[in-house]
Amino acid sequence: MRRGKKNIDGFRSEGDLNISPGREAWSKEHIDAETRRWLDLDARYFLRQSLSTPCLNVLAGCRGINLEDIQGRSIMDFHGNNVHQVGFANRRVIDAVRDQMEKLAFCTRRYTNIPAIKLAEKLAQLAPGDLNKVLFAPAGTAAIGMALKLARMATGRFKTISMWDSFHGASLDAISIGGEAIFRRDAGPLLPGTEHVPPPDCYRCMWGCEQDNCTLKCADYVEYVLDKEGDVAAVIAETVRSTSVIPPAGYWQRIRAACDKHGALLILDEIPHCLGRTGKMFTCEHFDVVPDMLVIGKGLGGGIFPLAALIARSDLDITPDRALGHYTHEKNPVACAAAIATIECLEDDNLLANAKNMGDHAMSGMREMMQRHKMVGAVRGLGLLMGMELVKDRQTKEPAVDEAEQVMYGALAGGLNFKVTMGNIITLTPALTITREEMDNALSILDQCLNEVERKGRVK
Repeated sequence: MRRGKKNIDGFRSEGDLNISPGREAWSKEHIDAETRRWLDLDARYFLRQSLSTPCLNVLAGCRGINLEDIQGRSIMDFHGNNVHQVGFANRRVIDAVRDQMEKLAFCTRRYTNIPAIKLAEKLAQLAPGDLNKVLFAPAGTAAIGMALKLARMATGRFKTISMWDSFHGASLDAISIGGEAIFRRDAGPLLPGTEHVPPPDCYRCMWGCEQDNCTLKCADYVEYVLDKEGDVAAVIAETVRSTSVIPPAGYWQRIRAACDKHGALLILDEIPHCLGRTGKMFTCEHFDVVPDMLVIGKGLGGGIFPLAALIARSDLDITPDRALGHYTHEKNPVACAAAIATIECLEDDNLLANAKNMGDHAMSGMREMMQRHKMVGAVRGLGLLMGMELVKDRQTKEPAVDEAEQVMYGALAGGLNFKVTMGNIITLTPALTITREEMDNALSILDQCLNEVERKGRVK
């Protein structure tokens, strides 16, 4: 049974839905019989879930910024699940993986290995401030779980403050602190003590602040909750929401001070945009704040291996008699070799500088589009973490959900893949290896799709 529009709009926070009429219409026009045969087989054997099965298409290859489907079409991937900082099928990462598999393919528990040690050392050197103790996990969600456990053990408290509309993973503990209905609804009871506050959204401010005259009432409210609860273990949040929210200047300093005042730890989740996507190795460096714990993942494995890390202050190394993670692949040498090669690519190929330069170039183009397209309500970004918010009216800021979906499927038909967040925010996260020519091509496709939707008279 197809759900009504009113029932699915609340589930669009993390991405475009695979149960929408728009998906069905696009598939009928662009998916051939052979691809449909494989998609039907996929749906037969995988449990159905929103955002994935049933799937959009079937891939045959990926390289650089591009995907290739089994129909032979090349698609620029400005989504990539944020694993492709160094590009898909990066040769240095592949060679490192192959070499390590020949030497030591797995590290059984109670033993360590040189790639794991070298990676931990490198992350401790790169991380800001006194973040110099590391634990690895096979997924960002698992690393979030380790951070939550460590916060409880370090403070003797269990409560957390996190943000509505946030995403920290899909496990029960992660959706408890997360703020998206698509993961939380009908999943209760969730973890107790997981308090939520509004995100620091300057475009849709809950307190009526003007974008250029923020009074940081959002940060004051976090301190208010810290004070009223009195026994919060940690404030946990994405440093930047990908990419519907970029906090205003001074926000994280205010939160850092409030945590220190009330004895709470600050945990920043940079799983989607760590390691250079924003133009700096870690996103918190943009805001001159050092958390007590930093969680990274996705791109850490070079787009090949799943790998995440918890990086914490050395004085939080307090659990020698207990297990925070204890994962089978905690110190997988092949995954660690992939991560070392990834970091080497970021440094040797100046990909952080390219992320900044290409991001600045793209933002300039997006601002120019905003002048010509009335349904573009806002553009924002840090490096190659970019968002374009579509609205029906710039005064009311009513989200242009249907229009955003039309733009997305039009772009797919033109060879550009991206994610739509919150139902109306075009989220653009290409590989950090992208060239100016590739960026201009992608922006041209996006511009054409905006033109087409407006030409159809969908926006009043």
